[in-house]
Amino acid sequence: MGKPSNLEGGKAADAVSLHTNPGESSRENYRDAKILDTPDLAIDDLPPDYTESAPMLPPDIAPTPAPSTGRAVAQQPYVEDATFYEDKNTGAHYWLARSLENPKELERHIRHLATIAPRPFIKLVGTHTETTRDSKGKTEKNTVTDFDVSVELTPYLYSDAQYHKSWSYLRTVDNGEKTRRGTILRKRAPGSNQHIEVGGDPKPTLQEWCHRYAASHAGLKVFALSRRMVGFDEERVKHKLRQLVNETNYRGHLKVELVTKDSLVECYNDTKINHWRLTAWIQMLCIFTLMFIFTWPYLWLRTKRWEVVVAEWPFSRMAEGGGKEYVSISEDQWYNMWGRAICKAVLEKRQKVLDQSDLRRAEEPEPTFETGNSTVDGALGLFRVGINAMNEVNRHLGWGGDC
Repeated sequence: MGKPSNLEGGKAADAVSLHTNPGESSRENYRDAKILDTPDLAIDDLPPDYTESAPMLPPDIAPTPAPSTGRAVAQQPYVEDATFYEDKNTGAHYWLARSLENPKELERHIRHLATIAPRPFIKLVGTHTETTRDSKGKTEKNTVTDFDVSVELTPYLYSDAQYHKSWSYLRTVDNGEKTRRGTILRKRAPGSNQHIEVGGDPKPTLQEWCHRYAASHAGLKVFALSRRMVGFDEERVKHKLRQLVNETNYRGHLKVELVTKDSLVECYNDTKINHWRLTAWIQMLCIFTLMFIFTWPYLWLRTKRWEVVVAEWPFSRMAEGGGKEYVSISEDQWYNMWGRAICKAVLEKRQKVLDQSDLRRAEEPEPTFETGNSTVDGALGLFRVGINAMNEVNRHLGWGGDC
């Protein structure tokens, strides 16, 4: 996207006022190697068990009594008069507060939220189609989920998760990037194109963008922060995971993707319309009554958006010698650590986010059940042998195909 920049840099060369929008009147060390061994990690260094561990918090922020989802800090009211909304599916956060129209408060709020890491997940989903016929001879096709397995990558964005040390940085968009700059449509900065910047003016800092947002006369406006994981070889990991699942002779439809939650934060100006647009029951009412046909174009045309700030969390970066260095472990080391647990979860047709307990189970031998009753122990042994035999048959004949 662009090179990291020092957000505390000096004023732009064209001396644009921090209180005026253009066109408006002013108003008040790992190295890259072909083969990398799995690091010697203790169980305590592994990703958290989601049912037991405490949430990861940014430095100097006291923890709050909330479920260990990694979102406790983002939910606490850093701004006293803020109204907070959250999208349960994507983890996107929406803030409304009159005080956030103050540029200093907005800048402080954005810097605070940038210290919270995004939550990237590697997700594997396997499905197949079942065709059934009813008593009248009509056929019906249903999609059946064979497995839905995810692994969170957030712990590997820290060099020291206990003390929250990372390589993260906050930057503003470059002049040549197409994005919304207080506009409805995405565009580049004036005087810039995709390849060169005519005049070479420095890009605005976070402070200047906050002042431009506060000075805008727009009735509906929003200032957005995007959190991203960078330096991760997504395609390499996807390829290795597809090979892993294919080696089990799976014949269904496999989807491997990188899903990032908690990646978007939006700060709206405090108006009734913005409250209504984020209220769940009003959203559902608009959908059921088909009012969205009118409300969506109205909101899209009325809302001015500032999508100009990015918090980047490197998984790796280029070293001075030309190779790669990783903040914690490499993609190959991650695969070596999680490959067996993922394969086991796929064969068991599980649907969950894997954690420490799954890593332990993958490394341990199959448990034995001894009740003291020879008859019961024999039945349990036969059941276990039957399950193992079914898995072996699946490996040889294939499983999960459409039927």
